[in-house]
Amino acid sequence: MEQFDIFNTNNHQNEYVNILNGKYLYFSSFFEQKESNSFLRSLMKEIIWKQEKMNIYGKSVKFPRLTAWYGDETRSYKFSGITLYPNKWTPLIVNIKKKVESQIGTKFNSVLLNLYRNGSDSISWHSDAEPELGKNPLIASVSFGEKRLFQLKHNISKEKKEIELLNGSLLVMKGELQHYWKHQVPKLKSCNQARVNLTFRVIN
Repeated sequence: MEQFDIFNTNNHQNEYVNILNGKYLYFSSFFEQKESNSFLRSLMKEIIWKQEKMNIYGKSVKFPRLTAWYGDETRSYKFSGITLYPNKWTPLIVNIKKKVESQIGTKFNSVLLNLYRNGSDSISWHSDAEPELGKNPLIASVSFGEKRLFQLKHNISKEKKEIELLNGSLLVMKGELQHYWKHQVPKLKSCNQARVNLTFRVIN
């Protein structure tokens, strides 16, 4: 079994770290804990959550998590054989978005939200490299609630990396990362609390 590397979790890091075919930036507590807990409660109540389905070998299979797509009116998103049409921005999401934008200097026009209800919810190995995301997508991922393990695996070298995404954390991925690495949030038996993840994107 390959040894996992651990990302530098220095909360004061403000420069991108170069890895093989990609870059990342990680803040372990980008939002304060009290604020993060409030965001979690509000997002779980206010967001229009759905359990989407995808076709696997001719069978319709439910996503092992709940999702929601918000953004500018014309910014639909296609992945896993489905098309998501945006709900209108909410004041809460805009508030979160603006703080992320001010930190990294990118304006986002859409966001995919994921609700992991407990450790049985997950997302399998994938990359965010759909054509509408552009050549080298910049993805800003904010987490509220229970910490969950985030894993990366290089397509060619098979190098692996992992990080615990904490309550209020921000992870930014950019450069060629989505073309050369896959990522996942695996199931976690010991987890019985919810996590909400917002992945801000630019749809072209």
